[in-house]
Amino acid sequence: MSDPTAHLDLAYGSDPVQNGDLYLPARAGKAPVVILVHGGFWSMPYDKELMTPLALDLAARGYAAWNIEYRRLGAEGGGWPGEFEDVANAVDHLVKLEKDGMPLDLSRVASVGHSAGGHFALWIAGRHHIAKGQPGASPRVRVKAAVGQAPVPDLVRGEASGVGRGVVDALLGGPPSEFPERYAAASPRALLPLGVPQLIVHGDADHIVPLELSRAYAADARAAHDSIDLDVLPGIGHFEHLDPKGVAWAPVVPFLAKTL
Repeated sequence: MSDPTAHLDLAYGSDPVQNGDLYLPARAGKAPVVILVHGGFWSMPYDKELMTPLALDLAARGYAAWNIEYRRLGAEGGGWPGEFEDVANAVDHLVKLEKDGMPLDLSRVASVGHSAGGHFALWIAGRHHIAKGQPGASPRVRVKAAVGQAPVPDLVRGEASGVGRGVVDALLGGPPSEFPERYAAASPRALLPLGVPQLIVHGDADHIVPLELSRAYAADARAAHDSIDLDVLPGIGHFEHLDPKGVAWAPVVPFLAKTL
């Protein structure tokens, strides 16, 4: 592997938070793209720096890594719908970057996210199912694969389980009984089948996001005839996924090589 040749901090909107870090590999030619979405229960103060080590690793492996930021709970515009609009706009901004001459192969794009970012990584893959007029509908960029690292893939189950001490209610403004249309547009489970290969990596010692959320989602995805692998890692907790040298990242590398 070699070092990336460029790291660019690029805006996709007018708000200072609406930006992303683009890491380009050293090799010439258009590179496949991996969209990275950080976690932190959709909330401040967590930011994209959580994913920087993974972005550097991906660029060294020959991928263009698009590490995106978005408005989060605790700041103006966070939650529904702004948070979802930001993630969608950041993904679709890849079209402009490619037109502006960035060496990106938009026929080979994958999304990877950790925790709440894992929710968004799967959501990105299912945007083509979102009803017209809802945040994220009519994507300009379609991914070929999606990876959830200890994700919250089902917001209805996540809300019922109290994950993040009720943060799903805060994200969507209330429970599914009050806002069913929001949950239908926001939850990857509601968007099945996503129609692309998916990898879920989850540790059985994760005390922050329950493994059972991933188990149930994987079963539902298989029932919907999606291609999905669930890799359960013994003794692994929640934050090991952010270490590019760790065992939690190891399954992601061959999955991306196979699907992109």
